[in-house]
Amino acid sequence: MIPPGSTIGLLGGGQLGRMFAISARKMGYGIQVFEPSPNCPTGQVADAEFNAPYSDIAALQKFAANCDVITYEFENIPVSVLDQAGKITPLFPDASILHICQNREREKLFLRASNIPCAPFEVVRSAAELASAFDKIGFPCVLKTADFGYDGKGQVKFKERPANVEETWKQFGAPAGVLEGWVNFSKELSVIVARGRDAAVSVFPVSENIHTNHILDFSIVPARIEEKIQEQARGLAIEIAEKLKLVGLLAVEMFLGANGELIVNELAPRPHNSGHYSFDACVTSQFEQHLRAVCGLPLGSTELLSPVVMVNILGDAWQNHPPHFDQLLANSNVKLHLYGKTDPKPGRKMGHFCVFGPDSEVAYQMAVELKKVL
Repeated sequence: MIPPGSTIGLLGGGQLGRMFAISARKMGYGIQVFEPSPNCPTGQVADAEFNAPYSDIAALQKFAANCDVITYEFENIPVSVLDQAGKITPLFPDASILHICQNREREKLFLRASNIPCAPFEVVRSAAELASAFDKIGFPCVLKTADFGYDGKGQVKFKERPANVEETWKQFGAPAGVLEGWVNFSKELSVIVARGRDAAVSVFPVSENIHTNHILDFSIVPARIEEKIQEQARGLAIEIAEKLKLVGLLAVEMFLGANGELIVNELAPRPHNSGHYSFDACVTSQFEQHLRAVCGLPLGSTELLSPVVMVNILGDAWQNHPPHFDQLLANSNVKLHLYGKTDPKPGRKMGHFCVFGPDSEVAYQMAVELKKVL
């Protein structure tokens, strides 16, 4: 066990790390963050902020030596960095899990080998392989970069075969990709599962997610789906966590197909945007649960205290005038979280707010109207 009073090291300094650090502080832990960019959202609430490239091994070793356990808050960290840090201080989730989840090819192959339902796919590394994959997968389909894709980046949808596959591959501009069959889905869902160092597992309520321009807009909890589907979704998340031998937190994004079938889309071994509602609406938040798991503490209750809808606040809200946060907070059922970012660019996640209601539908309708205030 890593008891309260110990120091947690965090690789990555974004908003996920910030909320994790706030939860750790509430339980008496110290926080040190390693983040290339200074004055990061996590650094604003940490005891120490190490600013250096992830390739700076000397800085990384100094950081790791001052921590009792290390974790991470986003995927785009070289696995070699985790290996270096893990040689000095215990690190969770294991680097092998990040290795799978940070690359779509490895992630899809893991899902296929584990008999987890996912969209049909082909790995492509050339124009010739792309042409062959079009024949096998059919249309519509989506070509995704194997590495570094999020919020819709690195993705191209095809409704029909392009006239020039060679030119299409050239414009794609990535060394490898995954061509996936299009999923006719009725809803997008996500489940966050925690697994402790003692192999105990705990699952959060299923979130129903609505995206706008490929960026998460609303997370609705409980999801407006049958309990039977919720049970199946939770079961899939637990199965994946067990197969990975996870220690920490895992977000599992899924499609609910038009035929009622669940199809796993992506995995993220960290706290997740669609789990932000838990900070206010659950007995134990996803951030505290991640902390408990990596520190070897008993996992907390994930009981939902109230139906809730989480709404992302993007930099677009600042484009014409400062957001009307006073009008937003005039509603007593709203909780506001801002991430300490100073440059509100369009599409950049600057914060979120949660709306509580008597049921999911009422909370969602309130959230839609309140978003207009901003």
